[in-house]
Amino acid sequence: MKRVFADLHLRLNVKDYTTTRRVVSEAAELGYRLVGVTLAAETPADEVEKLRAVCGEVGVDFVSRVDLRPRRQADLTRHLRRLRRKFEVVCVACESKEVARQAAKDRRVDLLSFPLLDFRRRFFDRAEAELASSGLAALEVDVKPLLVLEGPARVRLLSYLRRETAVAKSFGVPIVVSSGVSQELLLRKPREMAALGFLFGLDEVSALNAVSLSPVAVVERNRKKLSTGFVAPGIRVVKEGWDC
Repeated sequence: MKRVFADLHLRLNVKDYTTTRRVVSEAAELGYRLVGVTLAAETPADEVEKLRAVCGEVGVDFVSRVDLRPRRQADLTRHLRRLRRKFEVVCVACESKEVARQAAKDRRVDLLSFPLLDFRRRFFDRAEAELASSGLAALEVDVKPLLVLEGPARVRLLSYLRRETAVAKSFGVPIVVSSGVSQELLLRKPREMAALGFLFGLDEVSALNAVSLSPVAVVERNRKKLSTGFVAPGIRVVKEGWDC
């Protein structure tokens, strides 16, 4: 079966039409068929549809994404209640242990991300992975820092990523590898992204899944939930009316 490659984390200024089109065009040229773009929580619907049209014109499937940065557990719950049904992918930036634990077990959260350089706040440990394994959240790894960092900072980041990847795999937590870039010069082909996964402990199959099966599964699951016929997991309305 031919793989569908996805990059769920493009950081674009959607009001800059020229740059946005250039980046998504490059993503299409490199072989991606699904791209996620981080949007502000209050992005107008017409801007979202314009972005969807731009992606459609160059041959990629657009995925709406929001990145939440709650300070407390209560903030996360409030944001999820308000925004979950407005976006196809919800990522939570876990900048405190309280938020990380709640995000891992909340089934409305799709992706968990951790501070790239503040290593004291990388809270993905065995307890976190155990919570995530009973939920739906995947661990997201952005490759941009691996491309731009040098020296001890990159070495230390790789050390943390190796440890976190091993923990995720031992608990069956999916890993999603994304770019996290805002310019086309830093985009890499899907298999090159997967190759970077070798640096932090992914084998060939796991690395390819991290840029294909895992992110695609996140999007497909949420699109089913956001469809009009969805009632609950495993339950859909297939026909309505008095003569059902």
